[in-house]
Formats: sequence, C-alpha cells, structure tokens
Amino acid sequence: MQIGILGVGNIGATLTQRLSTAGHEVKVANSRGPETIPAEVTASGGRAVHAHDVVTDVEALVVSIPLVRVPDIRPLVDRLPAGAVLLDTSNYYPFRDGHITALDEGQVESLWVAEQLGRPVVKAWNAILSGSFATKHAAAGTPGRIAIPVAADAEADRALGMALVEDTGLDAVDAGPLADSWRQQPGAPVYCTDLTREEVPGALAAAVATRSPRRRDLAMTVLAELLGDPTVDRGPDFLVQVNRLLYS
Repeated sequence: MQIGILGVGNIGATLTQRLSTAGHEVKVANSRGPETIPAEVTASGGRAVHAHDVVTDVEALVVSIPLVRVPDIRPLVDRLPAGAVLLDTSNYYPFRDGHITALDEGQVESLWVAEQLGRPVVKAWNAILSGSFATKHAAAGTPGRIAIPVAADAEADRALGMALVEDTGLDAVDAGPLADSWRQQPGAPVYCTDLTREEVPGALAAAVATRSPRRRDLAMTVLAELLGDPTVDRGPDFLVQVNRLLYS
C-alpha cells in the first residue's frame, strides 16, 4: 500500500519503521525538510520527502503532528487523492498546547480534526504511549499483545485503519464512529494503559465523558510533580501504572 506519514515525532517515526517493515511503500515528511529526518527513521525502507510530496499518489495519509498544528496542514490535505484515507494520531493537552487550539472542553478531538481538514478521518494510534509503541509490539496471536481502539465513520476506512494497526504490532479493536471516539481520548480508561484485546471493550464502555477531561488534567499535574526530578528512575512502566490508577 502507498502510505504517507506527516510528522516524525516518536509516534510518526515508529509508524514509518513498522509500516515499512510490513511491506508498505512509505513516504515520510516533516515541516523542516527531508534532510532533517534521521536516517534510522527510514532504515526499514521508508523514504524521506518534502511535505508537498507526502500527499502525492498515496492511498492513505497518517497525520502525526501536535493538534495545534492541524489547521496549518489543510492546504496539504486538500491535495490528497479523493479516495485516500486520512488517519489521525493526535490528542489534546490544554496545559501543553496552551489553549491555542479552538477545541472546546468536551469536544470530540477527531470530529474537530475532520472539520479542520475538510474530510473524514480515522482515529488510531492515539491511545498508546510512544515508549510502549516503540518497544512492546508483538506478532499476532502473542498472549498479552497490546490492543488499541480505532474509530471512523465509514466501515471501510475503519477496517483499513485496523489492518494498519495490526501491521504495526498491535491488536486493533473496533471503536465505532468518530462521535464515540471521545472514549479513547486522554483521561479515558483505555488511554495509554496498555490493555489487551479482551480488556479494551470494557474500558471503552466504562468511559465517562464529563470525567475524562478532569482525570486528564489531574494526571498532567501528578506527572509533572512526580517526574520533576530527572535523577529518579521510576521504571519503564511508570506512566502506564499512573494512567491505570487515575483513568480507571
């Protein structure tokens, strides 16, 4: 499959590596030019290109950039082939983004992204920590393999998103339409808690729309305090443990 990836942060870099390894033809771009993309990102076969090239002749585009930057890429997205599927990995953090975005409290992130970009999106890879994504992938059928939800309005788009998630070493769980994707936003029980395929449906069902933003903000405050001392090694699963405690 011809896939473009816009954004070379931790998630975008891992996506480039995994999807290339899975046999897809992957182009990756950032806002600074292909010469700034580290060689290890494309070592598995991905190709670094300029941003205006990443949307050319692709069947799918994965947007993996800060939510505040989403409106800026509308001109690029407008150049996508009509049948290309658009996938979004972003999340909203008010403390980090400084309330710069127009996203209102309680608004569904992916619906806002779709509105800004002028076409439907698939919400995927937003509910896993970059560290877990980079190190905890596993072959299909492996006991305890991490699962993440995938939401989209069109069943075909959702099926494609789920297939690509499986190609990146994770189990995919059908999370329904975009209107329900608030259940996988920060603060919800499924968000970055490294659950299995059997556990994810219950976590999605347990989400409470009015509670998730409060839990998200609480987690940001707690983590800022606990991680304030860089000399303290809290272990590789510390963030997952905190999320499970605060989001459940």
